[in-house]
Amino acid sequence: MVRKKNNVSLSEALQEFISSNKLQKGLDKVLIKEAWASLMGNGVNNYTTGLDLRNGTLFVSLSSSVLREELSLGKSKIINLLNEEVGREVVKKIVLR
Repeated sequence: MVRKKNNVSLSEALQEFISSNKLQKGLDKVLIKEAWASLMGNGVNNYTTGLDLRNGTLFVSLSSSVLREELSLGKSKIINLLNEEVGREVVKKIVLR
């Protein structure tokens, strides 16, 4: 009996599993929440009451209107930092509320 060798890297196998089970959206949400926490630091995280990623738009709920105004000035930079942290373009737009 001859056995075929089908060598697949672990990375490729995981990516195949994620895409075949439609887990990418959920995984993206988790990755973005982790990226937000690490990039923004404790100061911003203390005022962040919710994060939700839907169709490329990150909805950020903040308990401080002053912080909301401050962050709105750097939306494009925040988008670039988050996408860089995740390793691909996940966030296209940020809505601060």
